[in-house]
Amino acid sequence: MNHQRRQVLKGAGAAGAVGVAMAAGLLRPTAVYAAPWNQAGFEARSLADVLKSINGAGAAESGQITVKAPDIAENGAVVPVEVISAIPGTESIAIVGEKNNLPLIAQFDLMNGAEGFVSTRIKLGSTSNVRAVVKAGGKMYTAAKEVKVTIGGCGG
Repeated sequence: MNHQRRQVLKGAGAAGAVGVAMAAGLLRPTAVYAAPWNQAGFEARSLADVLKSINGAGAAESGQITVKAPDIAENGAVVPVEVISAIPGTESIAIVGEKNNLPLIAQFDLMNGAEGFVSTRIKLGSTSNVRAVVKAGGKMYTAAKEVKVTIGGCGG
């Protein structure tokens, strides 16, 4: 039996099934698109502009936000970071590398009472504060942790 022919027939059958589902309205391509991203924030070059783009300019320092990152990052290209928000009703968490060329590193929107926790790896160009900006209950809160970088992560 010709296995290549069988693979082509399976692929054509699957494509046909998806086409029928789309025509029947069962699948809508717009349902899987992500929300519009904060282009102004991710293109901002200064910390003040980033905070303005995420409405965090007047954010209050909070002890209910924990930024977990290493004290010393041997390689700034891969720095593990966790942000934990114990503030009830956390709606979003943004991570900012204060001295990066493009400071806004990530912005996460949390929905339907999701736990205020994100974990990721970031890139830091030099020693700087990693700042978390949290929106909860319509108010902005912030916390920071200094990370010392021994090898630059942004081309250094």
